[in-house]
Amino acid sequence: MAGTIRILIAKPGLDGHDKGAKVVAQALKDAGMDVIYTGLHQSVEDIVNAALREDVDVVGLSILSGTHLSICEKVIRQMREKGIGHKMVVVGGVIPEHDMPRLREMGVKGVFPNGTTFDAIISFLKENLAGPR
Repeated sequence: MAGTIRILIAKPGLDGHDKGAKVVAQALKDAGMDVIYTGLHQSVEDIVNAALREDVDVVGLSILSGTHLSICEKVIRQMREKGIGHKMVVVGGVIPEHDMPRLREMGVKGVFPNGTTFDAIISFLKENLAGPR
């Protein structure tokens, strides 16, 4: 039997808007997932260390500032360096469609632009994390 999905929701950088991240975090909790929310203004190192410490299955980044490409690249690189590169990374927020292929190439498994439904996010996570972890 699969365990409960553990997901870290992080707001990297100077973006000070976290209402969306909090609403998504609550929807994931309501769907039965363990959610760790790191709060605002997290550095890449803080995020990766929290993912390691909390032994999460997924690192979810909420980015509204337009820095999604550079932040995702840095998070994935540091996760690999710390031995947790096999953990899933997803990103949501202001993500232009033309950046989605690049994000997937660098290793982001799920891309959820503004307007993505909670059901779509929850279904994606459950489908892609099926089985024992």
